Amino acid sequence: MSHTPFQHPFSSTVKTFRTASGKSGRLYSLPALAQQFPNVRRLPVSLRIVLESVLRHCDGEKVLPEQVAQLANWRPDAPRTDEIPFMVARVVLQDFTGVPLLADLAAMRSAAQRLGHDPKKIEPLVPVDLVVDHSVMVDHYGAPNALDLNMKLEFRRNRERYQFLKWGMQAFETFGVVPPGFGIVHQVNLEHLARGVHLRGGLYYPDTLVGTDSHTTMINGIGVVGWGVGGIEAEAAMLGQPVSFLTPDVVGFELTGRLREGCTATDLVLTVTEILRQHKVVGKFVEFFGEGTASLSLPDRATIANMAPEYGATMGFFPVDEKTIAYFRGTGRSAAEIDAFEGYFRAQGLFGIPRAGDIDYSQVVRLDLGSVAPSLAGPRRPQDRIELGEVAAQFDALFARPQSENGYNQPASRLAGAFKTGRGTALHDGDVLIAAITSCTNTSNPGVMLAAGLLAKKAVQAGLRVQPHIKTSLAPGSRIVTEYLERTDLLPYLEQLGFALAGYGCTTCIGNAGDLRPDINATLTRNDLVCAAVLSGNRNFEARIHPNLKANFLASPPLVVAYAIAGTVRRNLMTEPVGWTATGQPVWLGDIWPSGDEIQALMKSAMQGKAYRENYERIRSEPGALWDRIKGAGGLTYDWPESSYIAEPPFFDGFRLQASGTSGAAGVWGARIMALFGDSITTDHISPAGSIAETSPAGQWLIDRGVIKADFNSYGARRGHHEVMMRGTFANVRLRNQMLEAGADGAREEGGWTLFQLEGTGQGQKMSIYDASMRYRAAGVPTVIFAGEEYGTGSSRDWAAKGTQLLGIKAVIAKSFERIHRSNLVGMGVLPLQFAAGDSWATLGLRGDETIDIELSSELRPQSAATLWVTRADGSRERRPLTLRIDTQVEVNQFRAGGILPFVLRQLLGA
Repeated sequence: MSHTPFQHPFSSTVKTFRTASGKSGRLYSLPALAQQFPNVRRLPVSLRIVLESVLRHCDGEKVLPEQVAQLANWRPDAPRTDEIPFMVARVVLQDFTGVPLLADLAAMRSAAQRLGHDPKKIEPLVPVDLVVDHSVMVDHYGAPNALDLNMKLEFRRNRERYQFLKWGMQAFETFGVVPPGFGIVHQVNLEHLARGVHLRGGLYYPDTLVGTDSHTTMINGIGVVGWGVGGIEAEAAMLGQPVSFLTPDVVGFELTGRLREGCTATDLVLTVTEILRQHKVVGKFVEFFGEGTASLSLPDRATIANMAPEYGATMGFFPVDEKTIAYFRGTGRSAAEIDAFEGYFRAQGLFGIPRAGDIDYSQVVRLDLGSVAPSLAGPRRPQDRIELGEVAAQFDALFARPQSENGYNQPASRLAGAFKTGRGTALHDGDVLIAAITSCTNTSNPGVMLAAGLLAKKAVQAGLRVQPHIKTSLAPGSRIVTEYLERTDLLPYLEQLGFALAGYGCTTCIGNAGDLRPDINATLTRNDLVCAAVLSGNRNFEARIHPNLKANFLASPPLVVAYAIAGTVRRNLMTEPVGWTATGQPVWLGDIWPSGDEIQALMKSAMQGKAYRENYERIRSEPGALWDRIKGAGGLTYDWPESSYIAEPPFFDGFRLQASGTSGAAGVWGARIMALFGDSITTDHISPAGSIAETSPAGQWLIDRGVIKADFNSYGARRGHHEVMMRGTFANVRLRNQMLEAGADGAREEGGWTLFQLEGTGQGQKMSIYDASMRYRAAGVPTVIFAGEEYGTGSSRDWAAKGTQLLGIKAVIAKSFERIHRSNLVGMGVLPLQFAAGDSWATLGLRGDETIDIELSSELRPQSAATLWVTRADGSRERRPLTLRIDTQVEVNQFRAGGILPFVLRQLLGA
């Protein structure tokens, strides 16, 4: 029987377009599709770009004609039951997530070889770029040679990881690496990797992507549809699978007016984050429109798009307009690329910022830019914005509040105290001990970087200094930043205040701040001091920046410099001096704050296309001597040498081409409770990225293998080894498991602890979550976790799901989930289940000694009903309804297959 070739049902929408230069190209035309589906003309711009991908890839298998029609007929207020199969143009990775992803791909090839299949069947079908940016640490700072010393340490610590990356470069045809020292993935993506449109098979199509970092959304600032996913989802995308997601609501965010003098893009994004968290936009697209949006510079738009994970949205999207084209020109894209980019978007009716009334949105949120005030966010969450004049009072109030009110539970009288270190440095609660200009969020924005340099210049000229015990660092997301700070003669002033170049990478924002002086650490822990970090980053979750710094504030780069000078967050910088001159004269923030005109006068130094082109050409021509010295293995498969950094992951142990089809579908029975958590448990709580404690299970494992403390590196750097990572799961020093009894003051012990519940030896004993997990697994007893709102907020950290699975945890029951972590749990075969409104583990009165059963419907369906059965210690039973948060049919299929990795491997080997 002959197979009839699939005839594209929308082939008539392929049209020719012309660019401004007169060149022509072919595309799948959205205006042509709108003749059949008039609703397309009113769709949000971001959805139209997704629609183009669905239209172009309609093949009758992965993408069906009815799915094109469903999306073309999107309604702003319709129930969300349809899933979208989104095929992306490319994938971007950073090294913390990229190394374990490469390990999974290598393990797939090993599994294929063991089964007698060609390993080359495992090959990315779209371009993949990995930027090494997460590994440099701020060990050295405040000195001209800090960059050189930190990079040498980075290469010594990470030699095995970098050898593995070099193997990947030669083993996979479409896998490229941007070596260490060039910048942060999102800034490199914004300035270089994104080319606007692609040409393949005679057809032009828009740039789209997913990335293994939640801040991939920064690329939304130049009109590119893309967002962060876990490594396992990215693997599927690069191997030709659609990124399947539930049709989203699209929230329109109308910006009006103009920012006031003295306000920065950082102040704006912290305000936007606060507003959108209140509107609960998790799982939704946010699209910016209006005359205020059109007035924003491209870097300001990218700053807002970058923090979409902090406000919970899948994307924070800005359509393409004249400012996008100007940015492409200023960052060195070629004239031909810009011509095709602009011509394509004009031909598709996608060019320009929509005005009020142009688009049908699910809801509209509004902000007058003139209402934005100078702000910080903290001390624990990015959405907790505080106006600059309120920071000191807010810190003092939180200092004395109980833990139940997110306070520090300390006596207010102690705020007047001073505590001397062994070297005679006096420390106080509220002291700033880390001040870092860091992160793609702000270092990609010349406006705020030049402002920091100008403020430093004025401060130095006024005679102000930073105390030497404060750890100051400058870690831009691109070498271009250093070039324009040098061209404008501002870098020397930053250096005089201690902000010497420390590295090109995420550094402090990802938890790579390096350690504080030993005498400072000892004084902090001995006296339980509440000291602070101020950073120009996007994340300030507990213990992320430094395990001994309990208050962490996000701020614009100029405010980071100002707080470094002040040395404390307990000084009101709006009403008190930033500092005093050598002669005792007060210097106020207004004295040193740069004007908008001063910043604008220097902006031309930051947007020189030739400089951008020359910088990024060096990725291939001059990757650096340290990188050149790294030698990788050859061959199509990896031979997995003995290493404490890289090991073959166990996810394909016992893999068979035929799936049982029953994984997890029968529910969970006889489970014990591993933890009772509150709200806002982040992926940093679940799978830390920062330092490894000697006394932790992971630290002990490394010591047993002869690794000394100085060479522990970080959890993030060791994500290629499951033995380290499973021991690091739920190991955050600020984690609070409410199974543990509260003290007389209401506070609970912090750290990755639980109470073991099986009868017999050890019952009721406090032990690490890892040790308890191993006992439960040895006894064949499943475990579950209960949590509150926003479980899994934060980074797109697939090890937060992988570690959960390897610990034998079968289900997580929470009041709500963040998008990426929920998807990652499903991808690893762990059940995410959501309480009904009004229910929680607290309303159930759970203590942690109960036995849990989870009953699923006989036919596993997306978002189907489930039942929670609780058996208490006295034998009484109680039931509660749950919703299964497996949201799409594709996720159901992956879950039944045992997770996304075996699901994809079976498809590839069966082809």
